[in-house]
Amino acid sequence: LQARAQVPLMIAMDAEWGLSMRLDSTVKYPRQMMMGAINNDSIIYEMGAEIAKQCKRLGVHISFSPVIDVNNNPANPVIGNRSFGENKYKVARKGGAYMEGLQQNGVLACGKHFPGHGDTDVDSHKGLPVIDFDRARLDSLELYPFRQLMSRGLGSVMVAHLYIPQLDSTPNLASTLSPVFVKEMLQTDLGFKGLAFTDALNMKGVSKFWEPGEVDLKALMAGNDVLLFPEDVPKAIERIKQAVAEGDITMEEINQHCHKILMAKGWMGLTERKRVSLTNLYEDLNTPRAERVNQLLHDRSITLLKNDESLLPINSNYGNKYAYVSITDFLKNGFHKELKKYGEIPSFSSPLPPSGEKIQQIVHKLKDHETVIISIRKTKSSPKSNFGVTKQAMELIRAIDKDHKVILVLFGNPYALAAYEDLASLESIIITYQENALTDEAAAKLIMGKISPTGTLPVSIGDQFMVGDGVTSDLGVLEDALPEEFGISSADLMVIDSLAINGIEEGAYPGCAILVAKEGKVIYEKTFGHHTYENKREVRTSDLYDLASITKIASTAAAIIKLQEDGLMSVDDVLSQHLEEIHDTSEYKNMKIRNILTHQAGLVPWIPFYTSTLEGGRPNPELYRKAPNDIHSVQIADGMYMHHNQRDTILQRILSTKLRRKKEGKHSYKYSDLGYYLLREVIERKTGMPLEEYVQESFYDPMGLTTMGYHPLRRVDKNRVVPTEEDMYYRMQLLRGHVHDMGAAMQGGVGGHAGLFSNGRDLAAMMQMFLDGGQYANQQLLDADIINEFTACQWCDGSKEENRRGVAFDKPYRGEKDNVGPTCKCVSYESFGHSGFTGTLAWADPEEDIVYVFLSNRIYPSMDNKKLNKMNIRTNIMQAIYDAVDKGRDSDAYPDSLDMGEFSE
Repeated sequence: LQARAQVPLMIAMDAEWGLSMRLDSTVKYPRQMMMGAINNDSIIYEMGAEIAKQCKRLGVHISFSPVIDVNNNPANPVIGNRSFGENKYKVARKGGAYMEGLQQNGVLACGKHFPGHGDTDVDSHKGLPVIDFDRARLDSLELYPFRQLMSRGLGSVMVAHLYIPQLDSTPNLASTLSPVFVKEMLQTDLGFKGLAFTDALNMKGVSKFWEPGEVDLKALMAGNDVLLFPEDVPKAIERIKQAVAEGDITMEEINQHCHKILMAKGWMGLTERKRVSLTNLYEDLNTPRAERVNQLLHDRSITLLKNDESLLPINSNYGNKYAYVSITDFLKNGFHKELKKYGEIPSFSSPLPPSGEKIQQIVHKLKDHETVIISIRKTKSSPKSNFGVTKQAMELIRAIDKDHKVILVLFGNPYALAAYEDLASLESIIITYQENALTDEAAAKLIMGKISPTGTLPVSIGDQFMVGDGVTSDLGVLEDALPEEFGISSADLMVIDSLAINGIEEGAYPGCAILVAKEGKVIYEKTFGHHTYENKREVRTSDLYDLASITKIASTAAAIIKLQEDGLMSVDDVLSQHLEEIHDTSEYKNMKIRNILTHQAGLVPWIPFYTSTLEGGRPNPELYRKAPNDIHSVQIADGMYMHHNQRDTILQRILSTKLRRKKEGKHSYKYSDLGYYLLREVIERKTGMPLEEYVQESFYDPMGLTTMGYHPLRRVDKNRVVPTEEDMYYRMQLLRGHVHDMGAAMQGGVGGHAGLFSNGRDLAAMMQMFLDGGQYANQQLLDADIINEFTACQWCDGSKEENRRGVAFDKPYRGEKDNVGPTCKCVSYESFGHSGFTGTLAWADPEEDIVYVFLSNRIYPSMDNKKLNKMNIRTNIMQAIYDAVDKGRDSDAYPDSLDMGEFSE
């Protein structure tokens, strides 16, 4: 079309919830009622900005959005969930954020439907709604959002097909065709100088009363600039020409409309011809950032309407206490799948509508469960038949509620609950407003305490709940945010993408996961590549990696900090106080735990314990079996079980190994894993629990970390665990879900120095807990002063640095050399963290309140691959993060209102 046009055409489309309102294969943003529940409008601005970028990429210049009708009529059949809600102030504020997102990114917004279509019960597509209001009512309510957006530079308005007899009683004359509303009210009284669009002229609100041609002329004479969707364009042109010839409308008026349109085209950049490239069109319309904005809209809108007895969140696996019932949907729906990510839950489904017999069957099956999660799905957007929620469905809820605690999740319009008179008896009610993969995920995350409830009702539910109701709280957990909310540009962080991809292309690792958190919010989380170079399974954020030596801080250090806080041990104790195996003549007798944890105790770096269990380069059949028995009970890998006495053998071998020589009366720094074998023994004897159970009970479960822990194959599907090495020297197999470290493997997969697995999100949560002085999920898990002691450099006295370490934690290198240590020189000396042999890094910086996690399996298929370190990928990514923070420090995340300037004139 543009190629054929003499003057470039301006293209408009309905894009209220993005291009997906009219086009498939594009991002489907929420309808506006869902966004009406959001209490931070900045994310609505970002959605508008993303829609604008997508429109421009497609060659579209005008979006017929936002809808700024105040929907205060639950029976409204055409606006309903397309409105931000019933509160005029929120409608204006959120509509303004949406408008500015569009217009500040070069796409003209269109406020609709003037003068207000919210309080109607007739669909203007099918008939002419009659509104019996006077001007005072319109001024006080319906016109408020239009005035506010016009004052901030609204570029266009769409006029609705409404019959308002108190202002213009001409029979069957819709407001679109009335000079009273367009010329007098819109353009004269409100002083609007932007483009005036009619609503579609093929809609029955006008087309059933006026013939093609006549309806177009009336719309033009009413003062509209653009006649939308004429049924017969040649007839409309002919009739308008006739009216000019007869003096009913002047060419001067025609030219004024034409001039406004040409000025608008100038603002849109249509003074030059621009071809739309089809190359990478799908990818450009479905960017990771657009998807992230969409996810945040869903997370921040979900509304916890009530939460009696603080029933939510659930911070551990369901057990037999909970059950799930899906109404109007089969099991294996998206929400059910999301719930199962947090543990197996007994589940039942009900057909639509449920029969009395089916209700009794379900109630009987639930008798052993205390709390039931009920989801209402497959609802409808129309108020007819109560939005698809039947009386039988309500009877089932009532029957379950009689003897159980209920968590009700409505995947649909909140108006539907008005028909349920017993809402007060339900313990918890969650409203998602719509049903899709993102609402499924958000509802499950809210139930499990992964996101804080921040949404509030945009409309009232009968007399039971009012607009603004909702339980809001900050759960104190890692949640998602946009970098722009902290003055950081998403575009600047994309440098990380190129560095990560370059590592894959150069063969440094087959795939990786990267996360960045700022001030307790995740502002960047992406995965790249695949589990292996065979490219069979892409890396996902839910995948688990072998953390290797990060175990030292995320398990052992955390445990010792807690034990010191409880008075059961101290880092200034000597090892022999806690291990009776150390005799009085042993070199280990006066070894301080602090020196062990700072690698200054004189321990040798490593002992290859596994080699003594091999015979002819293969596992000794006396020590290993393919299946477990009473003696061979320690699992090393798939189909490989070791003699249980080897753990004691390892301990004795360490204690019989001579320490390194002292220099100038003390042991010099030498990194060693061996002390962590000993400290595992100390922790288990002090707690009376296996290390894996102690840290699970003390940290991972209370924090809601469902992926972090030892023995991942006991918790998750094997396909979610990223493989490490093709071990052809000991276990003779690809390692997947079994710890790579040979010594930790010989301890049954649980070492003080290795054995933890996690995804990036849970590891970041652990680092955030350290960063926040031991607090996470509104719980004080560790003492802040002890954490500060552990994360401080122990031997940095201003002289030449020989040991940069904290207690267990690694610290930045302070010398002059480049590319030394685990960090770039950009981090503060207060920062701390640890790296792992498998290709991992976790780092926290209190000065900038930043957490950075990098996970990879660089040792696949062989640990001889050292490209990750040689290319400085982890530190280069860290530098990119700090560069983005520095660059955005003085920038505005959200620009001021757009100055329409010359276009307004």
